[in-house]
Amino acid sequence: MEGTKPVNKKLAAALSGGAVLVLALTGCSGSSADGKNDALDAWAKQVCEGVQPQAKKIEAANAAIQKETSDNSSPADVQKTDAQAFQDMSDAYKAIGASVSSAGVPKVDGGKKKQQDAVKELDDLGASYASLKQQVDKLDTKDQAKFADGLKDIATQLDKLSKSGNDALKNLEEGDVGKAMAKQPSCKSAASASAPASDSTSNG
Repeated sequence: MEGTKPVNKKLAAALSGGAVLVLALTGCSGSSADGKNDALDAWAKQVCEGVQPQAKKIEAANAAIQKETSDNSSPADVQKTDAQAFQDMSDAYKAIGASVSSAGVPKVDGGKKKQQDAVKELDDLGASYASLKQQVDKLDTKDQAKFADGLKDIATQLDKLSKSGNDALKNLEEGDVGKAMAKQPSCKSAASASAPASDSTSNG
């Protein structure tokens, strides 16, 4: 009988799409800004330093779920790992939101709205992962078929989540903000930490 393994693989694939959200914030794209904007550089430094440990946390959560797909894990093991991973991701996105919030408004046109939208988006992501954790906790690990169905549901939601809403983050890091972030060593290492494996770049 087909167990939870293929379903958890689907979960892992959906998650690697989610890692892109952190990349969106780590502004590793774009060339360095030539003009000096000390206020913006200071803002980018503060945000990047806040993002870096969280990007690592999200990467570790991704890796944990990926690992559960590779051995013949019991539903109880899968449940425990996935629940912990979702909790970690929820905490990480909320913490990134707090970093963006505490850094203040970036000194760019429309900075206040960009900042508020990005914080809201990150908080919403945190809430979504917290909700997924609750759903995983409620799955019936005694019945493998039911458990696999429940996981399938969660994988579908996760897939939607990974494809949706990082518009505000992209918007925040356009132009000068992105350039300022691209100069920060902590953002560069955060971006490489959270880059999804190259073989999972399927976009559908």
